[in-house]
Amino acid sequence: MDLNLSGKRALVTGSSAGLGEATARFLAAEGAAVVIHGRDRGRVESVVEAVRAAGGDATAVLGDLSTDEGAAEVARAATADGPVDVLVNNAGFYRHLSWTDASPQEWADTYNVNVVSGVRMIQRLVPAMRERGWGRVITIGGGLALQPMSTHPQYNATLAARHNLAVSLARDLAGSGVTSNVVSPGAILVDATQELVTGIGPARGWGSTWEEILPNAVEALIPNDRGRFGKPDEIAAAVAYLCSDLAEYVSGATIRVDGGLIKGAF
Repeated sequence: MDLNLSGKRALVTGSSAGLGEATARFLAAEGAAVVIHGRDRGRVESVVEAVRAAGGDATAVLGDLSTDEGAAEVARAATADGPVDVLVNNAGFYRHLSWTDASPQEWADTYNVNVVSGVRMIQRLVPAMRERGWGRVITIGGGLALQPMSTHPQYNATLAARHNLAVSLARDLAGSGVTSNVVSPGAILVDATQELVTGIGPARGWGSTWEEILPNAVEALIPNDRGRFGKPDEIAAAVAYLCSDLAEYVSGATIRVDGGLIKGAF
């Protein structure tokens, strides 16, 4: 299926690893020119080289989106070779903290990185999309926006804010030719997920090897209809669909990619 992304330029924030990297690679394979963003030059350039080696078009931008100056520099560099048609707000972070340990400053810092950073990029890139009459904004959210855990409350709340701002943006963009949507992943098996589960598995009696731990971790942490963790490319595919002309009638929507998550404890 042709998603008609050739000739489109896509900036994927936080794309030097994990879901962001998988999304950038997928969009490049579909013909988009991708802008790889991160703060570590070596990791960013490694992804750029991998995309190019696979026949794709990729450029690198470095910058800290948690400051106005850093966001402005990323926007400038991302548009140096042409306008950005697709913005994937993926960058974010969390720390596994309890309600007691998550200080007000931690809440403020997490909100700045996970919410305001995305707003900075929207305000810098979306006006030009509106002027051209075409654009796509995809925000990477998460199931914890609706089913928060008791732990890392500062992170759960920022996911809810990301979902909310994406719908508000869709309303603002009505009639412009630009859409705004959310892709909401469940528990996706990236390196950090495997490291976490492997670390806690033996103490919880799930086994000592990855083969033993994996099914028990799914059952205990993320019971879902598919009975497994998600794959990064499954998130990337949902993003690619929303970037395409096939999703022209989809705006203000949340696309869950979580295997039919029943009740996550992750």
